[in-house]
Amino acid sequence: MTPTENFISHLIELRDVLLRTLIGFALVLLMLLPFANKIYSLLAAPLLAQLPSGGQMIATAVTTPFFVPMKVAMMAAFIISLPHTMYQAWSFVAPGLYAHEKKFMVPMIVASCCLFLMGMAFAYFLVLPVIFGFIISAAPVGVAVMTDIANYLDFVIGLFFAFGLAFQVPIAVILVVYFGWFDVIQLKAMRAYVVVVAFILGAIFTPPDVVSQFMLALPICMLYELGILLAGFIAKAKSSEPDMPA
Repeated sequence: MTPTENFISHLIELRDVLLRTLIGFALVLLMLLPFANKIYSLLAAPLLAQLPSGGQMIATAVTTPFFVPMKVAMMAAFIISLPHTMYQAWSFVAPGLYAHEKKFMVPMIVASCCLFLMGMAFAYFLVLPVIFGFIISAAPVGVAVMTDIANYLDFVIGLFFAFGLAFQVPIAVILVVYFGWFDVIQLKAMRAYVVVVAFILGAIFTPPDVVSQFMLALPICMLYELGILLAGFIAKAKSSEPDMPA
């Protein structure tokens, strides 16, 4: 096979992977659309639980009550179909990896998905109640807090992705050590910088109260230490592995 034919075959394979990924996402979305309003109600529960008796959310645009639940259903479909998406991506890159790289990447992919979901769950069950409790308690007397459902969705999705990505810190630490970009000693020396960056991110992605900022910064710092610990074991294991092709 010539280089051109090989390149075209890879493009065709990539097209098939993307098509299967979109089909998986679309099937999950179709199953979730009838329950879109209920899913949004579940998403809005942390705020509704903090509102005074009789408090409610509002829709300020004509099409918002239709499109916002649909966006929530799409987000849920993305999360539910994520294992299928990761499997399709793995099926595309796996043939070019060594045997020991395949053995290493499979648990990394699974752990990455789990950590992302854990980050979202942490934000939903712990962070959002604290944030909304602070916001509502800070409202001036006589001001009724009635958040637009579209603005609420944008805020929550941003927070979910912030915590989901923050929980990827151990994976990032392990990868940079595994591929030789940094070693464990260098990462330990960077602890002070990581703490500063963690609190900067906490200030950016959370409201300006100390508690919610700590709730983002502290997990980042703790997960960074966990990544250093695991990277030390993986570096030792890698040094004893032969570089044999699959």
